[in-house]
Amino acid sequence: MNSNTPLGVVSYPNNERSDDYLFRVALKAVIINEEGEILIVKETGRDWWDIPGGGLDHGESLKEGLTRELLEEVGYVGDFEFEPLEMSEPQMLVSRNIIQVRVTFLVKPTNFVFRPGDDGDEVRFIDPDEFKDSLLENETQIYRYSQLALKRLAASE
Repeated sequence: MNSNTPLGVVSYPNNERSDDYLFRVALKAVIINEEGEILIVKETGRDWWDIPGGGLDHGESLKEGLTRELLEEVGYVGDFEFEPLEMSEPQMLVSRNIIQVRVTFLVKPTNFVFRPGDDGDEVRFIDPDEFKDSLLENETQIYRYSQLALKRLAASE
């Protein structure tokens, strides 16, 4: 590995095969509006809702990664504050054969102008209680994240 190769990347000489990534950090953004609703996105090619986010590119800062993901999925343009809300235990991401850690942030945008980005089909705010009893794990996670965020916001008032 040469000194220009980012940490966590194994590059092969002469491009004899594609780079290997030893781990993936997924960033997720919990955005709550004044009504206590949570921002959700239906990404392109998917038929389920999730909170916006995705993989942190090697060499990106957390803010750069969140900024890129928010633009790509929910068309957000503007500044924001963010703070860690939760970090998952490392898990095997079978689809990519790598270990992934998910870091979820409470994101406080300077504006609430959202639209589907290049990687999103639908975007909306929803009462998180609608997902409380969902049979889909990612939807019950949306509810759980909203509860964590609402507690954090109430504690900061």
